[in-house]
Amino acid sequence: MGDKSLQKKQFILENAREIFMVKGYKNVTMKNIVDNCEISRGGLYLYFNSTKEVFEEVLKMEVSETDDIFQDAIGGEASSMDILLLFFKEQKKELLRKKKNLTTAIYEFYFENKVAKKENSIRRQFDIAVKIMQQLIEEGVSNGEFFCDNPLAMARNIMFVIEGLKISSQTMGITEEMIDSEFGYIVQWLALEE
Repeated sequence: MGDKSLQKKQFILENAREIFMVKGYKNVTMKNIVDNCEISRGGLYLYFNSTKEVFEEVLKMEVSETDDIFQDAIGGEASSMDILLLFFKEQKKELLRKKKNLTTAIYEFYFENKVAKKENSIRRQFDIAVKIMQQLIEEGVSNGEFFCDNPLAMARNIMFVIEGLKISSQTMGITEEMIDSEFGYIVQWLALEE
């Protein structure tokens, strides 16, 4: 694919992402994407055959954009606590942006489509986030900032709390105070000496 083709494909994905944020997954049609991109139907079908294909590419784009900041910061000059607090701050922004995220679309996609475990990008993203969080906790333990005898279990717990908050933000609503409280418990737990 040439540069122009890659740019066009990226343009389509970015515009499709916006539609999926607003309408979810199941309510988006190829016509919606065509209209939002202001391209011909043939122009879209040159790159994608279905909304499922488009959404899978949007998910890949999402996965590649997330967690890079925190992976790069681990082992750098920022303290482990600073990195953790930055991570929580970014998660909080995402959680409070109820209609400007892909959470609903992602869950609709996975409920509607049987996705093999090895192809499940959400599972991959979760596992990567757990590994990064584990590294961060281990770094914090080694430099005396954190106290934790099982960094892997704590990392999983943190990511499950965040996943639960994502669902809650879409279904029953959550407040800034609720998010701060949950993240505060985690920080407090990690800072406790055993």
